[in-house]
Amino acid sequence: MRLIFMGTPEFSVPVLTALIGQGHEIAAVYSQPPRPAGRRGLELTKSPVHEQAEQFGFEVRTPKSLKSAEEQEAFRALDADVAVVVAYGLLLPPPILEGTRLGCYNGHASLLPRWRGAAPIQRAVMAGDRETGMMIMKMDEGLDTGPVAMVEKMAITPDMTSGELHDRLSMIGADLMVRALAALERDSLTLKPQPEEGVTYAAKIDKAETRIEWAGRAEDVHNRIRGLSPFPGAWCEMEIGGKTERVKLLKSTLATGGEPDQPGTLVGDGLTIACGEGAVKLTLLQKAGGKPLGSADFLRGAPVTRVF
Repeated sequence: MRLIFMGTPEFSVPVLTALIGQGHEIAAVYSQPPRPAGRRGLELTKSPVHEQAEQFGFEVRTPKSLKSAEEQEAFRALDADVAVVVAYGLLLPPPILEGTRLGCYNGHASLLPRWRGAAPIQRAVMAGDRETGMMIMKMDEGLDTGPVAMVEKMAITPDMTSGELHDRLSMIGADLMVRALAALERDSLTLKPQPEEGVTYAAKIDKAETRIEWAGRAEDVHNRIRGLSPFPGAWCEMEIGGKTERVKLLKSTLATGGEPDQPGTLVGDGLTIACGEGAVKLTLLQKAGGKPLGSADFLRGAPVTRVF
C-alpha cells in the first residue's frame, strides 16, 4: 500500500523499517521539527525518525502544526491509502484523520483504555503494573480513544526498567503493525470499541516526580526508580567522602529481611536504603558527569555515609 508514516523518537524507527521491508510505498514521512541539542543547545538535531527516513531517501516533512489548510491539503495531495502513526507528538485534526483512503492507524504502547496519553510505558512501570502490551487502533478525534484492531500483551517483570520495556515494545509494535496492515490490505481487519471502564491517563513526566522520597513504601520507591530509568532518571542526594552529591538511580531491587529503620538510613554494608516501609537495594547508579556503575564499583570510589 501507499503509506504516510508519522513518528518522531527511536521507539518509532523499527516500525518504519519493518514497513519498508514489507514492500509498502512510503509517500512521505512526518516527524517533529529539529530541536536544539548539545550542552549549549545551539545545534539543531533531527529526530531519530527524521534521520532514518533521510537515509532511506524519503521526503521528510516537519510542520510545527497540522491545523492550517495548506498543511492539510499537502497531506491529502500525497494520495495515500493509510497513515501509520507511532509516537508522532502532534494532535491530528479531522482533515488529517480523513486525509487518506483508509484513515490513520496508531501503534500505542499500553493496554487501552489504561494509560492513554504521552507516557504510557513509564506510567505502567511506575504504577507497578505486571502486564502491558502494544495495540493498533484506528485514530479518531479523542486522545487514544479509537477502536482497537490488534493487541499483543507482555509481562512486566519485577525489576524491569522503562528503558528495557521500551525496547521490547518497540519490536513488538513493528511486527504488530506489519500484521495489521496486511489484514487491512485484505479487508479483513476488524475493529473493536474500547471499554468504557478502566480509563487512566499517562501524563508527561514532571521533573518534580524524579526526586526519590525515602519515606514512601519500598515497592513504590522501587517502581519509581525503574519507571524513570534511563530517562529522565530518578535521583537523590548522597554524602560521599564528606561531600554532598546528586546521584541518578538507574536500577534497584526490593530488599528482603532486616529490621525497620529510619527512612533514608543505609542498611548493612551495601547500598540498601530503608524506606517508610521495607527497603530498596540500589544496583546501578550514576554521578553527575560520570558513567553508570554497579553498586560495588560505585562504593569503591568513596564510602556513602548518608542518603537523603
